[in-house]
Amino acid sequence: MTEETEFKEELLTIIKALTSKIEELEKTVYSQDNLLMKSGYVVAETPTPVIDNVIGSSVADVSSMDWSDIHKMVENAGGQ
Repeated sequence: MTEETEFKEELLTIIKALTSKIEELEKTVYSQDNLLMKSGYVVAETPTPVIDNVIGSSVADVSSMDWSDIHKMVENAGGQ
């Protein structure tokens, strides 16, 4: 394997791990039995940070995607 291929595989592994952790966190925060939401420690309606990139990117805007769409995008990028 070339160095570039190894780097891409490592980066894809990191992205997969982060998306799964975020997905689990989202399930925990929005759970009906979640005491953090009920007590007011976690607020679901918070401002969303925005970054305006001048340079175009080949990555789609994931803020409006469902988890199934994100998983498909990772699979298309070479993941499992």
